[in-house]
Amino acid sequence: MLFAALTWQVADHGPLRTLDERLGRTLAAAGDIPSGLAEFFADLGNTVVALPVLLVVIVWTGWRGRQRSQRWLREREEEQCVAEAAGGPAPVRWWLPPLAAGLALAAVPALVVPLKLWLARPGPPQMAGGAHDGFYPSGHGATAAVAYGVAALLLTRGRMRGQRRLRLRLRLRLRLRLRLGNDMDARRGAPAAAFALNVAVTVAVALLNVGVGIGLVRRGYHWPLDVLGGWCLAGVLLAAWCAACDRWAGGGDRAVRQEAGDAAGPGGT
Repeated sequence: MLFAALTWQVADHGPLRTLDERLGRTLAAAGDIPSGLAEFFADLGNTVVALPVLLVVIVWTGWRGRQRSQRWLREREEEQCVAEAAGGPAPVRWWLPPLAAGLALAAVPALVVPLKLWLARPGPPQMAGGAHDGFYPSGHGATAAVAYGVAALLLTRGRMRGQRRLRLRLRLRLRLRLRLGNDMDARRGAPAAAFALNVAVTVAVALLNVGVGIGLVRRGYHWPLDVLGGWCLAGVLLAAWCAACDRWAGGGDRAVRQEAGDAAGPGGT
């Protein structure tokens, strides 16, 4: 595990830590990156900035998720495909992804602070004489990666699943009428546009987090390995969020498989 290897190097004063501090001093002294721009990106990792952004996305996606859940249940009832106690789709817990997103961000200080106190790594020269030691892993780096990363997942995950359900419902209705030969071209535009938007959001969030990391190092607030360690922790939390939502949110993969079976019919594929 990358995080374990980085932590071992930091705790044991390994050669990677030496290279890391050399690189950190070089980047902090570099004049190619304006200090004002670096400060702006470094501030994006502050909870005061990241938390309101995530809260806005949580409220929006929670509201949209509740609407989708109610609409999906009404359509299932209209098509007389309401889930039975056994074998049907899982109940749609629209509130779980937003709630899990808030818990993921709350878990950042719960993980970062004990590690900082345990390792007590000194900060860069610009932070000398500060009130505390303990800069590994970077709380700002982890906060930015979790807050903006889970916000992007909230936005793209619902859109991707909504597109899958839309395609399956269209397939069901078309099969119930007659086999229309030219239906695929009419349905390709929306999924392609949604995929492009999801890619754009993912790339934007990745670049933003790279900017946060560079800003933290350029301003001398953290060593590069501090930022990388924060990203590793964030990756674990984002993976846990995805696993929890896929397992317990409901109305997702099992519902999609159920609708696929309905669309295929008794002899369908």
